[in-house]
Amino acid sequence: MTFFEIFAALITLAALFGYFNFRVLKLPTTIGMMAMALLLSLVLITVGQFSPSTFEVARDLLASIDFNQALMHGMLGFLLFAGALHVNLSDLKEQRWVVGLLATVGTLMSTFLVGAAAYGILNSLLDNTVPFLYCLLLGAIVSPTDPIAVMGILKKVGVPKSLETKITGESLFNDGIGVVIFLAIAGVIGFGHAQGAQASTSAGDIAKLFLFEAGGGALIGLGLGLLAFWLLYTIDNYHLETLISLALVAGGYALANRLHFSGPIAMVIAALIIGNHGRELAMSETTRNHLDTFWELIDEVLNSILFLLIGLEILVLEFNRSFFLAGLLMIPAVLLVRFVSVGLPVLIRRRFRRFTPHAVKILTWGGLRGGISVALALSIPKTLHGEPFAHREILLAITYMIVVFSILVQGLTVGKLVRWSLRQSEQSE
Repeated sequence: MTFFEIFAALITLAALFGYFNFRVLKLPTTIGMMAMALLLSLVLITVGQFSPSTFEVARDLLASIDFNQALMHGMLGFLLFAGALHVNLSDLKEQRWVVGLLATVGTLMSTFLVGAAAYGILNSLLDNTVPFLYCLLLGAIVSPTDPIAVMGILKKVGVPKSLETKITGESLFNDGIGVVIFLAIAGVIGFGHAQGAQASTSAGDIAKLFLFEAGGGALIGLGLGLLAFWLLYTIDNYHLETLISLALVAGGYALANRLHFSGPIAMVIAALIIGNHGRELAMSETTRNHLDTFWELIDEVLNSILFLLIGLEILVLEFNRSFFLAGLLMIPAVLLVRFVSVGLPVLIRRRFRRFTPHAVKILTWGGLRGGISVALALSIPKTLHGEPFAHREILLAITYMIVVFSILVQGLTVGKLVRWSLRQSEQSE
């Protein structure tokens, strides 16, 4: 099938699933989309037991879509820009220390703790020893959080603004930090060149790579954001201003990737400039309304396709009893690590400021894993140094199980947790 035919099929399927979810299931759009795609995948797998050719056609079609390329070098820049565009810079500034600690220290801590847990679990279940570096790679894959599926729920139940800012800010920045950590570990293992990283063997080299990518991404996002702000300030034409914002994302993300800077961090910084200073000083009311509508539509369409693909990805994964058991054991391990990596930064900052009651519980359960984790796992090459990558499939299977549990179980119950915490805080007053 051609690219257009594949795109047409995904859009059509997303529209049909979206309609059914809106009329019947009434779940949050992203969760409903993934649930129905997952159900369709299971139906196709069952049908494949009786008609292998039908399953092979579906699997070959999905295998022709490079999920990592589509998300990491396509959709991600647009999704992060759309998400950060509506973040209030004043609110984020007020929470900057907590957000900074969660996105950096929290993500690094999560990577190493998940790696340690995976090393213990996998090497007790499998015949072949899984090197600790590969377990660290899994830690980097599942540490970035994705707020897309949960933010709508949090707003509906009236989560305090400060907590909403923490969740949004952390996820916007730890996406970029998590990708940089992944690339650094990939460079040590030996397949970092495929991701734009440079092979590194020492802690110093890894630290330099981290600072180069993250710092470079922040600088290029700041520079391009200010340039776009100036262009918007000098004109008043919402058609052209919307086009400038689109060029900022497409061109800026491509440029950051070409220079081996962090594209995700660049887009978050640029969006904060356009969404705050640009909105207040460089746009008319008409432009603001049209720009918001445009990016909300982009966000909705791309998220629908993304979560549809997540649900369908099970068709190209391999599962066996050991993989399934390892995934089941890693789910509570990842949640426990999330609790620790969130709780420690909050504990540090609690000495200087007051936090929303049960903030650590909500941050833990509301830290969903999503498309970035799946894309990073799928970017692991099938061969390494001419030999099959021995542990690729189990890393993929575990990642997928963690993501599915995160979106379906945590995503559907985090609203109840928020309501409970609000009731508890009211009763204690």
